[in-house]
Amino acid sequence: MGREYTTIKELTGPLMLVENVVDVGFEELVEIELSDGERRRGRVLEISSDAALVQLFERATDLGVEGARTKFLGRGIQLGVSEDIVGRVFDGWGKPRDGGEEIIPEKRLDIGGQPINPDARAYPREFIETGISAIDGLNTLSRGQKLPIFSGSGLPHVQLAAQIAKQAKVLGKEEEFAVVFAAMGITFEEGNFFISSFEESGAIEKATLFLNLADDPVIERIATPRMALTCAEYLAFEKDMHILVILIDMTNYAEALRELSAARREVPGRRGYPGYLYTDLATLYERAGRIKGKKGSITLIPILTMPDDDKTHPIPDLTGYITEGQIILQRSLHQKGIYPPINVLPSLSRLMDEAVGEGKTREDHRELSNQLYATYARGMEIRELALVMGEATLSDMDKKYLKFADEFEKNFVQQGENEDRSVKETLNIGWELLKIIPKPELKRVRDEWIEKYGKRKKE
Repeated sequence: MGREYTTIKELTGPLMLVENVVDVGFEELVEIELSDGERRRGRVLEISSDAALVQLFERATDLGVEGARTKFLGRGIQLGVSEDIVGRVFDGWGKPRDGGEEIIPEKRLDIGGQPINPDARAYPREFIETGISAIDGLNTLSRGQKLPIFSGSGLPHVQLAAQIAKQAKVLGKEEEFAVVFAAMGITFEEGNFFISSFEESGAIEKATLFLNLADDPVIERIATPRMALTCAEYLAFEKDMHILVILIDMTNYAEALRELSAARREVPGRRGYPGYLYTDLATLYERAGRIKGKKGSITLIPILTMPDDDKTHPIPDLTGYITEGQIILQRSLHQKGIYPPINVLPSLSRLMDEAVGEGKTREDHRELSNQLYATYARGMEIRELALVMGEATLSDMDKKYLKFADEFEKNFVQQGENEDRSVKETLNIGWELLKIIPKPELKRVRDEWIEKYGKRKKE
């Protein structure tokens, strides 16, 4: 059993100092019993030669030092797991939020987890269909990939996250696929939106939700993504399932980390975030992937709101270093009424080449995506030129590229919140749009693909 102490020295904010302790471990779980018998929980943040700094999980108000006893439990925070965890909604501590019974655990896993050894990693090669053209067509998601979505305050990343969670599927294989969804620091309305969205579509049967609301304790926000990834590791690597993990919003997570760092009086790094923000994010992101010899996989989509829409801000900047690409939502597209407002030009999936092509999506996919990207980029350049010089100065060819850019945004990028497009539909829309541009201009697709998929009237 744990060791009990009554040697609480001081209490400041969410931190409590316990003196004269022996054999206490870092991140060890602590139970505090107040003089009136009420119990609170915490974990060890720092250890010196004879004292432990304990961080409280619940609010520290009304917590008196007099008569309080602390018990060190000799273990870290754990999540009880079993196959019954699928189809349930939990809070950030892994306690049921859906009114259901507690899970009867098959085992208890420490939520700290371990990043996957690079030598044991298998390369992500299989295509995951999200049903969203701007992702499936131009920034394809591979099974085992880490592909973040960079958004901004007020942009529809909440709806996009719910849509991906509902629609994501592995093509052509009858394999167990499920979604683990973790939300940190979201509002009560957003929490209800996620739950009702999953329930209405029936996706809840193949999903596990961990919801940490904005008024929940900060320390719970730190635990929430680790709970989700621990659940995902169990389902993927012990139950051979393919798991898509969505973490929203990593900015709220990083803010919680900054708050705790300030409480510990640590020397701040860039913009006040702790110097170990990169390492901390890596300990989360690197838990996703595929392992040689294991059937299951974890694919990760972290979603974050960039403060001031600034992609050089530490959170998106460091996330970009650890992950394999990014999907960027743009405010100007949102203001035009385009959903999802994905700007395909700065977006990138570094593992796309391996996930597309014959037997995976379609033989023309890679070349078509290159052509769409190049044509849209040219159309955007001409759009900027027209703003400065006026449309009257444009040549007939320029006007065709300008028309392509408009139609591409309206018909390819834009789609309904409940519209689930197959990858073949996405590619066909792309070929249809390319008919706006004369055939000699299409230098990135071979003629045989134009004949087979983009047949046009005689020019």
